[in-house]
Amino acid sequence: MRRIIFNQKGGVGKSSITVNLAAISAAKGHKTLVIDLDVQGNSSHYLGYDINQKGDKTIADLLNQTASWFSMASPTLDYPQPTDYDNLFLIPSSPKLDKLEPELERRYKIYKLRETLDELEKEYEHIYIDTPPNLNFYTKSGLIAAHNLLIPFDCDSFSQQALINLMDNLAELRDDHNRELSLEGIVVNMFNAQANFPRQIIENVKELGFPVLEPYLPQSIKMKESHFQQIPLIHFLPKHKLTEQFSLLHQQLSNVKQAVKN
Repeated sequence: MRRIIFNQKGGVGKSSITVNLAAISAAKGHKTLVIDLDVQGNSSHYLGYDINQKGDKTIADLLNQTASWFSMASPTLDYPQPTDYDNLFLIPSSPKLDKLEPELERRYKIYKLRETLDELEKEYEHIYIDTPPNLNFYTKSGLIAAHNLLIPFDCDSFSQQALINLMDNLAELRDDHNRELSLEGIVVNMFNAQANFPRQIIENVKELGFPVLEPYLPQSIKMKESHFQQIPLIHFLPKHKLTEQFSLLHQQLSNVKQAVKN
């Protein structure tokens, strides 16, 4: 299973959703890999990795092998790095992604990530891909490589319009490059259950025909604390309401996958 988490709108919780769903997957015994394609490296930081440290096993180094004529290629399976949690691995981001992007585009390496995941999927049951908040080369590579798409959504009118624009942009990419890409659903994040406006926006999104997943993830200061401590919620606060909501969301996604199989 290759799942990508993407929205062109920033600040909607992509990294939080990526890491926490992956951590739950790993805690359930699935060998799970997080790939961080965002130069900001929020997922990498969340899992305790400093993207500014010296290292040669980042996603930038892995992709750079495909752009250089003379580099000595390391095996793809050398790149996933263990985290502090059983079954959970990371290919971290790097500041080098910025400078590498034009070279990858020039050499038209848009399919190389898909080839890489074909190999990694032999070793990892679940692969989660975090993305930048724009439709750049890395996001397109991830969408071409993935099987399932989750879109985080934060319940404001600008986010609703961004969602419509996003789906328009994705339709062409899917038709031209990856017909296997399936929209699993919209993940409502930072939901305020006490206000009427978020519910109205959600109903509008449902009327547009988008699959809105439940439960809705509530606002919580504990998410920021989890980030600060660099500990996913399932390990930081396993009994907290937000952790339970993530677990329910993970279970729903698993049920949908099983239903499709059957």
